[in-house]
Amino acid sequence: MVASTSRVPRDTDKTPRRNSVVIGDRNPVFLCGLASVLQTEDDFVVVASCQDETECVEAIRSHSPSLALLDMSLADLSGLPVLAVVRTEALPTRVVFLSSSATDPATAFSMGASGVLPKDGTPQSLVRWLRQIMSGQQLVPRAVRNTRVRGEPDESVVALTAREGQIIELVSTGLSNREVGKRLHISEGTIKVHLHHIFQKLSIRNRTVLANIGRMRPADSR
Repeated sequence: MVASTSRVPRDTDKTPRRNSVVIGDRNPVFLCGLASVLQTEDDFVVVASCQDETECVEAIRSHSPSLALLDMSLADLSGLPVLAVVRTEALPTRVVFLSSSATDPATAFSMGASGVLPKDGTPQSLVRWLRQIMSGQQLVPRAVRNTRVRGEPDESVVALTAREGQIIELVSTGLSNREVGKRLHISEGTIKVHLHHIFQKLSIRNRTVLANIGRMRPADSR
């Protein structure tokens, strides 16, 4: 007698994981447009649209979204208090800011932001940047922290390299350039070059701010 076997069907569902998103902006028209852009993508789903800081905090606590995308320039929705809540309550949410003017992103990054993106970028660029952030990168925009040169493409966002991330992490522990170089098996001069590039990308000028940024960086971006 031959035992019968049943075939186990393969899981053919290749639908990409959907990242839940809370968006925040005081302008309802912009909110609607932002939601429309994200909802057309298979890997993003907007779970809440907020117009003030209190709504943002409540939505993040309620939904524990993968991502919070907030306008940084509004007086009553700076986003930084939201960052503080995410950090102190250990919520699993990456916080990304949109900015429509030149700004210094150092404060946001020192509190654990995953990105500061230009508000006037194209929808395609925004989606691409958000996917990079969800993959663990930390994005720093030239267009946000500098005046854009006429004709410069809106893709002027730079990501920290893996090596730069390692250096930031080691600097945040208090190691000197020489000690960091020994840990990474590269010269002290090379460390100085990397630090120069990091300072330019993050628009910061001193090691103390960099150390604070390193301590607040999300664990999966290190």
